[in-house]
Amino acid sequence: MISQLEKEVTLRYLKTRKKDGFLNVISIFSFIGISLGVAVLIIVMSVMNGFRTELIEKIVGFNPHAVIKPYDNPIDENLFTNKELNKLSKVFLYSNSGEGVLINKEYTKGLLLRGYLPDDYKKLAIVESNSFNGNKKLNPSHISIGKELSFTYDIKLGDKVLLMSPTGIKTIVGNLPKQKSYIVDSIFDSEISDFDQNVAFINLNDLENFFDLKSSSRNLEIYLKNPKNIEITKKNLENIFQDYYVYTWSDLNKSLFSALKVERNVMFIILSLIIIVAAFNIISGLTILVKNKTREIAILKSIGVLNKSISKIFFMVGFIIGSLATIFGIILGVLFSIYIENIREFLSNIFNISLFPEEIYFLSKMPSEINPGSIFLIAICSVIITIIVSIYPAIKASQMNTSKALKYD
Repeated sequence: MISQLEKEVTLRYLKTRKKDGFLNVISIFSFIGISLGVAVLIIVMSVMNGFRTELIEKIVGFNPHAVIKPYDNPIDENLFTNKELNKLSKVFLYSNSGEGVLINKEYTKGLLLRGYLPDDYKKLAIVESNSFNGNKKLNPSHISIGKELSFTYDIKLGDKVLLMSPTGIKTIVGNLPKQKSYIVDSIFDSEISDFDQNVAFINLNDLENFFDLKSSSRNLEIYLKNPKNIEITKKNLENIFQDYYVYTWSDLNKSLFSALKVERNVMFIILSLIIIVAAFNIISGLTILVKNKTREIAILKSIGVLNKSISKIFFMVGFIIGSLATIFGIILGVLFSIYIENIREFLSNIFNISLFPEEIYFLSKMPSEINPGSIFLIAICSVIITIIVSIYPAIKASQMNTSKALKYD
């Protein structure tokens, strides 16, 4: 418990006094340093969380959340009635893929071709989006291409393009690659340049004929109700489809998200050093405060105030400075994170520079996602650091020799 005397003395030492000018400067810098450290840490964590979330949404919006791939036997359709599968999935549909070459006028372009049945294609998220142009069905001899591909090679709706397959046709002069003309029936926008440039969709039956694939080799694409909770979902799917290979969007992008996770952890450690450096100013401030208050400490001891109480007083001074600075830093960091896009636009207009360019980060605005768990962790770390650095000066104050302090004062 904290006594009334301890509270009053602590508050008295926290008040500004003219003769303690240098001490007040140290306290102010400690307060500002911890506040900025906490605020910057919250802002960086919020931006990185937002970037990760935006990236996941774009990836799962274009790619299947999970794919069931057969080994030898086709996928058993009796499994489609499984209650657990229907509880997890929003949509599941057949697909297949192959790599071909697009030939148009004077250029060629390698493409990953993905095939869907006409009525299945319109169930995809990119087809349902407002940026999709053209027919939402994949009819035979028609193709759907990305916006970036159409811009780069000047391909418009209704144009004909030639596709070449690596599988060959036997002729009198030997094997020649298959070639077939397709009409551009629609243009999609995945909002990720690499996908738009390198992926196209055609009718599933056309694709299987084009690449000499069997219908028994078709994959089952599953679109989940909760694609973010993918690790647990994958285990459930593996239990349902025990005789098939199961992989998810997370498996396909494992290296990317592992790098993001490492980067976030490293940034947390590096930016935490700002708080630690600022917190060490509290040691300096409290040490000087102890020196300045030598006579007062001696008087308190002479009237019967215990060493324990002296320690509490100086400990609370450091703790209050650190705690108030942490609270202020949290408020500043949260407000900055909420309005970070407005701040980015303001700075871009003032200095006439492009901050967070879309062509590099694939995002039209600065992402930010405030995570209460991260804020709590940052606050706890900041307070713990404050507690640690306040202990030493508090102990030194309690160990002061009363007689010597009064003799030399």
